[in-house]
Amino acid sequence: MIIDIHGHYTTEPQALLAFRDKQLAGLADPMRKPATNELGITDEQLVKSVEPQMKLQKERGSDLTIFSPRAAGMAHHVGSEATGIEWSRMSNDLIHRICTLLPDNFAPVGQLPQHPGVAPRNCVPELERLAQLGFVGVNLNPDPAGGYWTDPPLTDKWWYPLYEKLCELDMTAMIHVTSSCNPNFHYTGAHYINGDTTAFMQLIQGNLFKDFPTLKFVIPHGGGAVPFHWGRYRGLAQEMKKPLLGEHLLKNVFFDTCVYHYPGIELMSKVIPVDNILFASEMLGAVKGIDPETGHNYDDTKRYIDQLRTLSEADRHKIFEGNARRVYPRLDKRLRKKT
Repeated sequence: MIIDIHGHYTTEPQALLAFRDKQLAGLADPMRKPATNELGITDEQLVKSVEPQMKLQKERGSDLTIFSPRAAGMAHHVGSEATGIEWSRMSNDLIHRICTLLPDNFAPVGQLPQHPGVAPRNCVPELERLAQLGFVGVNLNPDPAGGYWTDPPLTDKWWYPLYEKLCELDMTAMIHVTSSCNPNFHYTGAHYINGDTTAFMQLIQGNLFKDFPTLKFVIPHGGGAVPFHWGRYRGLAQEMKKPLLGEHLLKNVFFDTCVYHYPGIELMSKVIPVDNILFASEMLGAVKGIDPETGHNYDDTKRYIDQLRTLSEADRHKIFEGNARRVYPRLDKRLRKKT
């Protein structure tokens, strides 16, 4: 089974986007608030909206996509905590409906109603609701300020109530920032990669997994700068008197393959242990074009992995299926129920 662990709902019906526009306009002028949060989106419209994803699944040879709301659309820095809660619930409910309608194609991951300066413990009610709805994980934003990094690092006890609940519910978190409101940082080209790299360094500096040995994080986009600078991070950990990275982080931290050229995937496969690599494409996400050097889509990442001659069949199975089922235990349970 080919499991793509990183997909976003980037083809939402216009009704959802119109609601969001009215919701945010209502912050400045209450007369412009949406009159209702009933979107009027039918099941048929939802299925139609994800036909592009299903078409690419078939063409590129994947079976199941772990599916979450559009990452840039989370926009935790926009609006108020109250509007963020409403927006998160609405976005998550659409993901739930899609995954219920198309369980063979999609498994649900939710967004959290984070807000700059607001304690992560406030996200626990939505996390509990998502668990009851059968979600397999959530996206966790290490920078709700959208490029200004005003909240404490991920190892701070500020985050602990959320981690406690993630462990209790056996939920996995992908560390994923949202759009950037800092003009210095393009959101997909800089802020996303900054977020991945910064999160990994924060985890090196702390001792989070001594307190939460069962907590599981996925760092997307191949880990940002991490694989290319693996020696730097090993050396920094050594200088800080931390355990070797395999012991310090790699029982709890995993990386996806949203890397959009073969040399990058090849490097990742040589540097990161195979047990820590999960297949992903983020298709219809950050990079949708065709690479003129290959004639294929940049985000057709399965093609890169298929080219790797250094992988055994056992390794390939881990990357495409085994690691996903291990790192997302609620996904494994979901799949077992279907068989």
